Amino acid sequence: MDVLTPHQLPHAARLLAAGEMVAVPTPRWYMLCARAADPAATSAIFRAKQRPTAKPLLLLLDSPATAEILFDLSTDARLLTGGLWPGDLALRLPWKPAVEPVAAVGSPALVGCPDGVLGQLVALAGEPLAAAVCSISTPAAGEKDHPALTAGQVAVFQRTMRAGIAAVVDGGICPHGRRMTIVDCPAVAAARLEREGTVHARAVEAALAPAGGPHVG
Repeated sequence: MDVLTPHQLPHAARLLAAGEMVAVPTPRWYMLCARAADPAATSAIFRAKQRPTAKPLLLLLDSPATAEILFDLSTDARLLTGGLWPGDLALRLPWKPAVEPVAAVGSPALVGCPDGVLGQLVALAGEPLAAAVCSISTPAAGEKDHPALTAGQVAVFQRTMRAGIAAVVDGGICPHGRRMTIVDCPAVAAARLEREGTVHARAVEAALAPAGGPHVG
């Protein structure tokens, strides 16, 4: 496994284009990434994590404009992408009828638009990426199996799982160690806060204020 600096993101993008898997830092933890449109590459993520294929991966986009092309966005979804993307907010979105869903990310898809190093890599890749946390997936995970917060921990995961990670982009220590916030955004119903994470529920409420705020379940 190569260790790259953030200045070597073009090389990481070339590895992704070749069908390889790359580990990338975020403020939360390191993520395993691959081309969403490459079934062999996305299968490598499932295999490395011991993740059931019935548990879809996260789809990463470069901009809200790309989400408009692929997904049926409600008014609430547009308010959230306009107010909180790029960032640590994931939206559960229905595909447009004319768009073939990506099998690895399911339907509806959980969609993010990251900032930082990962956001730069998605932009360099020039296409959506599929991603998941660099850790063993539940229910396979044990009590001591935590998401990788450093490149060193990614290396341990690589050795332990024989994961097949081509490279890790070393962005130092990921400080948050928390999950993304998820908002369910049906095409014809109000948005619903599904899970609070690094993006606070009040931030979601503020973004949705013109539409009356979320329905928190």
